[in-house]
Amino acid sequence: MFTLIIGNKNYSSWSLRPWLLLKALAIPFTERLEPFIPHGSHDAFRAFSPTGRVPLLVDGDIKVWDSLAIVDHVAESHPQAWPADRAARAFARAISAEMHAGFATLRNACGMNCGLRITLHTVTPALQADLDRIDEIWCEGLARFGGPYLAGASFTAADAFYAPVALRLQTYGLKLSPPAAAYAARLLALPSMQEWYNAALNETWREPSHEAEVAAAGTITSDLRRTA
Repeated sequence: MFTLIIGNKNYSSWSLRPWLLLKALAIPFTERLEPFIPHGSHDAFRAFSPTGRVPLLVDGDIKVWDSLAIVDHVAESHPQAWPADRAARAFARAISAEMHAGFATLRNACGMNCGLRITLHTVTPALQADLDRIDEIWCEGLARFGGPYLAGASFTAADAFYAPVALRLQTYGLKLSPPAAAYAARLLALPSMQEWYNAALNETWREPSHEAEVAAAGTITSDLRRTA
């Protein structure tokens, strides 16, 4: 059985991706959560992760780091991680790689913090460009492959890779077109997403750099997280 090592559910968008894929596809795994340590997570995580980062998948004596590599490793034994249709699979892989490598402004301006509601100080042209591209990707996938997911009728890695965006839209009140907004709502309503979100709200850890990052981005209007 796989073991997936993740970080705080409130903060770790990279951990969410493989976790959600495994959960949504009912692939058995053991979860191990390693909380971020203020100013020292990298060195502490080096005890189990070659990069000092999460997520990390352990499969027997095999360790796989990096979320995209984890998905491909899982797909070797669970091919439903990617669409069966060749064209849909090519699209899903391309948009997953695009998310993996891109959208730096969205990541930097809107750090993941599931339990907060924030009004941004400003939506810069670069941030709007990232949002417009995500809207374009989502609408193309839904139109080409018929939905309700990005590459067709089944949830795949492509949906897992864009799931953190749905949480960011919720946290920062960001707007997309009606079809894209409806897709984001479907992602948020998934039982596995609800499980992650509710666990995030119940975490009492606070990591100062993550907290400072979101506080600098805008005005915090609500904090839904459980206090210690």
